Amino acid sequence: MKIERQARRPYRMSSRAQAAEKTAERIVDAAVDLFWQHPADDISLDEVARQAGVTVQTVIRRFGGKYGLLAAAAERETERVSRQRGEAPVGDISGAVRNLLDHYEELGLPVLRLLAQEDRSAALRELADRGRAVHAQWCERVFAAALAGLGGTERARRLAQLVAVTDVVVWKLLRHERGLSRRQTELALVELLQPLTGDA
Repeated sequence: MKIERQARRPYRMSSRAQAAEKTAERIVDAAVDLFWQHPADDISLDEVARQAGVTVQTVIRRFGGKYGLLAAAAERETERVSRQRGEAPVGDISGAVRNLLDHYEELGLPVLRLLAQEDRSAALRELADRGRAVHAQWCERVFAAALAGLGGTERARRLAQLVAVTDVVVWKLLRHERGLSRRQTELALVELLQPLTGDA
């Protein structure tokens, strides 16, 4: 009997750990969903807990509070966006711009809302900085040919131009302020990029 109890204990502990992990995932799912819909200041732990089907104390115990939770949600979203952006083809401007707009059409407006709030907390500022780093790395990868052979300040200037032209603010200007369709926005970005990449 004692041996049976000992054999079952690791299984119970494993099941408990799995249940705790699933609970944490539900909490982060709820936080991500709310984060992309509302300003960070408007998100309450009560609402996160309600949407995740747990108590506020469970959220606090697991993540330490609102900004600990937002940091965990930010890390997961950064990884997801990095994977999606990683699918962009190298050396194909049109393909890269389509990949970029897939991201901006889904999350462009929430990202702009985040950028407007980044000075309100260290967690939001860190998330914004991560996003900027992901975007710069994306530009370095997909436009590698346009950067090849350049060095020093010339390379830095060209990379800055590529980052600026493909920034979410330019997408907002073309798509929402000037009212271009997605297809026309793609064409506009390709035309802006061609002089920088040397592509016809």
